Amino acid sequence: MNRLTRRIGDASARRPWVTIAAWLAALVLLLPLAALAGASFVDDLVAPGSQSEEAMDLLEERFPEASGGTAMAVFAVPEGQRIAGHRPAVEAAVDRIAEVAHVAVVSDPFTAGTVSPDGRIGYARIAFDVPPMEVDPEDVDALDAAVAPARGAGVTAELGGDVVFINAKTPTSGAEAAGLLTALVILVVAFGTVTAALVPVALAVVAVAAGLGGVALLSHAMDVSSAAPTIGAMIGLGVGIDYALFIVARCRENRAAGQDARTALSNAMASSGVAVLFAGGTVVVAMSALALTGLGFLTSIGLSTSLVVLCAVATALTLLPALLSLLGERVHQGHARGGRWRLTRRRAGAGRPQETAWWRFAHRVSGRPWPYLLAACAALVALALPSLRMETGFPDAGDDAVSTTHRRAYDLLAEGFGPGFNAPLLIVVDLREPGVDADGVTALSRRVADDPGIASVGEPQVSAAGDTVVLPTVPTTAPADPATADTLVRVRDAVPGNVAVSGLTAMTDDLTRQLGHTLPVFVAAVLVVSFLLLTLVFRSVAVPLKAAVLNLLSIGAAYGVVVAVFQWGWLASVFGLEETMPIASPLPTVFFAVLFGLSMDYEVFLLSRVREEYDATGDPVESVARGMAVTGRVITSAALIMTVVFLSFVVNPSPLVKMMGLGLATAVVLDATIVRMVLVPAAMAVLGRAAWWLPRWLERRLPRRAPRSPEPPVALPEGTARDGHGHAVSPFSG
Repeated sequence: MNRLTRRIGDASARRPWVTIAAWLAALVLLLPLAALAGASFVDDLVAPGSQSEEAMDLLEERFPEASGGTAMAVFAVPEGQRIAGHRPAVEAAVDRIAEVAHVAVVSDPFTAGTVSPDGRIGYARIAFDVPPMEVDPEDVDALDAAVAPARGAGVTAELGGDVVFINAKTPTSGAEAAGLLTALVILVVAFGTVTAALVPVALAVVAVAAGLGGVALLSHAMDVSSAAPTIGAMIGLGVGIDYALFIVARCRENRAAGQDARTALSNAMASSGVAVLFAGGTVVVAMSALALTGLGFLTSIGLSTSLVVLCAVATALTLLPALLSLLGERVHQGHARGGRWRLTRRRAGAGRPQETAWWRFAHRVSGRPWPYLLAACAALVALALPSLRMETGFPDAGDDAVSTTHRRAYDLLAEGFGPGFNAPLLIVVDLREPGVDADGVTALSRRVADDPGIASVGEPQVSAAGDTVVLPTVPTTAPADPATADTLVRVRDAVPGNVAVSGLTAMTDDLTRQLGHTLPVFVAAVLVVSFLLLTLVFRSVAVPLKAAVLNLLSIGAAYGVVVAVFQWGWLASVFGLEETMPIASPLPTVFFAVLFGLSMDYEVFLLSRVREEYDATGDPVESVARGMAVTGRVITSAALIMTVVFLSFVVNPSPLVKMMGLGLATAVVLDATIVRMVLVPAAMAVLGRAAWWLPRWLERRLPRRAPRSPEPPVALPEGTARDGHGHAVSPFSG
């Protein structure tokens, strides 16, 4: 791999304008094509093989009128007034709604009797002739335009229901740009020159642009979740900056060690380039493993994010060396105040090195590893404890910001007709199968209505062929309320085999259950694949095992922080939360994939350098100290940048995006501090030489590591002894 990344980097550096032109050509072709084709994002909320999917398939086949999407146009007037006083404005809005594409039927609140008991709130039920996932977002915009004149007449008019909620546009806050600007400031302080700081940011922007263009095209080959671009951009910005940062830092270090510019870049590509390749590969593996859940929207998120990360790796290995070769010494010259790049390496023969705080701290931890190891583990376990009380539920309109029309419609419907009105169920009866027959539908309706969790059961709707019956049912509790899930279980247990329960609430509940069943399989698969990958990288058995355990601890702590903030309400006002909410059921799975991949980034960067030093010295403790000394500042800068990027998403109006941003930022902070600064040196000191043990039979079967080009020797602190083989012997080891 060293040879491969070196050759790629050398080829790009020799022909920089060709490389840059190739990337520009790719963007010029990709982005307009993606814009011309138009992104078509669809949230496939179906759990394969579930009862809700079977019921919806049955309706689409035999009773398409009942399988179409539904929406609500909700009208309300101030306290003390009655909606009937504004009947002309409401009826005019209903007439305009009927003209919107794919609207099959729209009811008049006054003739249908869908007015609240106090007469202040009414709704028009809108039925579409296509399923909710197939409604064009432009049609939702047309609905909003249809009700807008009613607002001018003094009526509150909002849009809700499945179609509006599913096709709602993901809101943005604009803070993402501020996050990039802050990242640039951090890079200027770290590198001491604006030129060197701009390079990682520029590469990240190119990678995200190319990746999102690919995601837009991917949406025409498969159903891609509307959350995929946001998550892909979030991860792409973070890793794109980090990957470029590590290579630029290594190049500057080589240059400071006395290598000429071409050699410094070539050696950086042979060392840090490999780390970037494997770090990116780990993220791609973790995200692609989301396909193991069997859920379409998670698969699309995994593949989309993997596409963006692959673009980040590609820009770091090709476009970056091209830019560095053109910029030349401008990347290495200039220092900002307080941002001097301190190195532990010096020019060959320069004498005693600078002993950094990272070097001294690593030896302090290694000198007494057990107290540090136990204290750090205790801190992470304490943070992870709230995750044991995690309650998951699929996000509904009631969890979105009040600035959205579907959230305001949700609140109005709950106020006027009860919380369960927003969680409708469809009881589907297949009269071709044994069980309930046509004469037994009335008894079935009474049986369902007798359940304490059911508020009402509507009139039976019969298909044209008379072989399928639908009973619209309203529970007493809200969609994400655990009591609604309990009601769903009781109703399903109480009905015969030819009766199924569907509807958006049942579909999302089935998704939550399937995620709970597949999460252990998914986690095990990611752990196994990452273990094999890291064994190949580090040629060790203990290091991959240690990495997996430490990453699980940091991920568990991130889970705990998210539960404490969103579910328990700790510091809720700080993060702009209006109320507590359950954790979105897809997030634990998505979190694990993203966090495991990102945690492995720093693991690969640090330990690949530690492995280099161990090969040079043979001292397991000194090699960790040196590895931390030369990567500590870089990893800290990278983690700070990624934290800023992720925190910029915490101010997003969407609670789902807030959860993602806070969880990712927390995990990165913990990983770069407690894990990398304390747990890694402590664990490596405890393991000693056993950390790098590899069975001979396995070593013979692994690909041989390419010999590395000689680099200037690392000067040792005064008083460091060497053994008979020339290996350094640290006074803190053995």
